[in-house]
Amino acid sequence: MADTPQLLDFIVDRTHAGIFVVDRDMRIVLWNQFMEVHSGRKRDELLDQDLFDAFPELPRKWLTRKINNVFILKNFSFTSWEQRPYLFKFPHNRPVTGGVDCMRQDCTLMPVKNDAGEVEYVCFTLFDVTDTSIYQMQLEDLTKQLRDASNRDGLTGLHNRRFIEETLASEFARAQRHDHALSLIITDIDHFKRVNDEHGHLAGDEVLRRVAQRLNDGLRISDHLGRYGGEEFLVVLPETPLEGAETLCERLRQAIAEEPIPLGDGALPVSISLGISQFRPGVRNYEQLIEEADQALYRAKETGRNRYTIFQPPSAA
Repeated sequence: MADTPQLLDFIVDRTHAGIFVVDRDMRIVLWNQFMEVHSGRKRDELLDQDLFDAFPELPRKWLTRKINNVFILKNFSFTSWEQRPYLFKFPHNRPVTGGVDCMRQDCTLMPVKNDAGEVEYVCFTLFDVTDTSIYQMQLEDLTKQLRDASNRDGLTGLHNRRFIEETLASEFARAQRHDHALSLIITDIDHFKRVNDEHGHLAGDEVLRRVAQRLNDGLRISDHLGRYGGEEFLVVLPETPLEGAETLCERLRQAIAEEPIPLGDGALPVSISLGISQFRPGVRNYEQLIEEADQALYRAKETGRNRYTIFQPPSAA
């Protein structure tokens, strides 16, 4: 029968996991072949060396606390790659397209007790979970792409009606809760039906795409733009008072009106009209803000187009 200690040594060295052991003084007392291969450090040079002297790049404060807890509590401890990507920065042999810079590792700390039940050593088992982490990150990225695609309008690439309404509802609740400013703009393209009738629906689609892009280019990072329906767009302006909304409306109006949109061999002059509403005491819900901005937009259309108007509450009329 094979000698048991030799058999154990063989198993420890051949296992597809890193195994090393430290004592109470953080000295290395075992270092298996996996650790040799991936660290490039031979066991003969490491045995009886302080772990942190040998590997100063280790997270000393965090790891010391983990090890001491095993000695004190006499229990296993575990950390996953999602909590801390790696313990040792080992290279990996996966394609660079995997998106990880080094081996991802799960790590188990096991108490090694003597006959009296006292912990004399802590044994580390380090598992290479790079493939798992790559697959999970790819899955999360795909899920994010699908979720984002479900929130986008297929023609313009802007947020769709459902998403922009959800955004407005969230910002309305926040404005109510913290008494913040909130403004809303509804805009649409003047005489858009004429564009479709005279130039065709493909031309109409191109006008929508170009207008959407110019509107989007004129916004701040904190603003939200969505296609509300047909040729209508909705702009949510968090923490923006009326004066700021007016300034933005004029900037957007000019961005559309000052440069005709290229169509085939020519260019088509296009303008937009805009209506503004704002959060104030007495506004019941976000739907009321939409209704008021829509009324303001209607007045802008009635009074000549290519302009913006502000909703005036009945008491202020």
